[in-house]
Amino acid sequence: MENYKPDTLCVQAGYSPKTGEARIPPVVQSTTFVYEKTQDMADLFDLKSDGYFYTRLANPTVAAFEGKVAALEGGVCGIGCASGMSATALAVFTVAGAGDNILSSQAVYGGTYNLFSTTLPKLGIECRFFDPDAPAEEIEKLIDDKTRMIFTETVANPAIIVLDFEKINAIAKRHGVLFAVDNTLATPVLCRPKEWGANIIIHSSSKYLDGHAAALGGMIIDAGNFDFKGKARYAQFNTPDESYHGLVYADLPVAFGTKCRAQMMRDFGAILSPQNAFLAYLGCDTLALRMERHSSNAAKVAEYLSKHPKIEWILHPSLKDNKYNALAKKYLPNGQGGMMSFGIKGTVEKCARFMEALKLITQETHVADVRSCVLHPASTTHRQLSEEDLVKAGVPHNLIRLSVGIENPDDIIADLKQALEKV
Repeated sequence: MENYKPDTLCVQAGYSPKTGEARIPPVVQSTTFVYEKTQDMADLFDLKSDGYFYTRLANPTVAAFEGKVAALEGGVCGIGCASGMSATALAVFTVAGAGDNILSSQAVYGGTYNLFSTTLPKLGIECRFFDPDAPAEEIEKLIDDKTRMIFTETVANPAIIVLDFEKINAIAKRHGVLFAVDNTLATPVLCRPKEWGANIIIHSSSKYLDGHAAALGGMIIDAGNFDFKGKARYAQFNTPDESYHGLVYADLPVAFGTKCRAQMMRDFGAILSPQNAFLAYLGCDTLALRMERHSSNAAKVAEYLSKHPKIEWILHPSLKDNKYNALAKKYLPNGQGGMMSFGIKGTVEKCARFMEALKLITQETHVADVRSCVLHPASTTHRQLSEEDLVKAGVPHNLIRLSVGIENPDDIIADLKQALEKV
């Protein structure tokens, strides 16, 4: 289905029923699968044939959703994970171990920042953070022969920084380093990172992909455009894996995806559940329609807030005076999504007063589903960050994150208006 447009792939990709089979993928709610011949099972365990033997590694319902997202991103392999955080962690563990390091934009989601700054070092993996707006030569100084990945976000959460793909891709290619992008807030409908050089694409599928906030999940996509063969930087891809009788991953057509599933998913067991995969698959059917509405609604809301006297500043790339407007036109020409951040003039208490006065828009730890919602990141998702790290992440204390839903835009604006009147 690689020649179809994203709108069509949202509806059709991932599952093709045969005559007499269910039109949508059934929920295969089983941990295990039956085989009559011993050799068939042995071949599955040795990765010599495709199939299912235990849901901890693969499941038909999960595979349908994996196939849909892989098709949307133009990748060769999808790996459904229990959450976006587990997808990020497994992607890192696939290439990095004790003594290695990764580079990451400092303007990433708070949970990702904590994983990289606190948990990875405990496992011997260093994370070197960089300012995504810094010149290429400044970022390159952080790379050495132990660097295994450069990690970024297409649209930073909640700093709303649009990634300069060409700059980061050029750096990654010069040094032969894997380029990973979290595409959660853009989705492949608005931006396909592979087309701009990304090798690994990550999603929290609980957000725009499923749209309904009913199913926790994550996704890793192997774009299939990175050659591990013979690279000293990725020795573990070029040396035999004795746990699979000497298999060399760099020799396989899908090197990263196979190693991630065969080693990391096997050992960590953080796979997406069949029921959640089914719900996410169904939600993804309407992704293209929803992203069009999210984007148009957000543009209208951003325009309104940009002129309100009680708003100190606002970040949404649709605004002509936004710092990232030019990058957004290049990388997200068909819409910039529903996420924005803005600052209330005054104290943190005024932020709380505003959010508590909202009637339609709810306060919750979520973004990017069909319902509009707000959050105060400095006291929630980024609460564990130091004052210095909050500044680096682009999260001032008066920042309010607004995820604009698909409700009528006039109703969203009316709710913002009445709440601002109470500040």
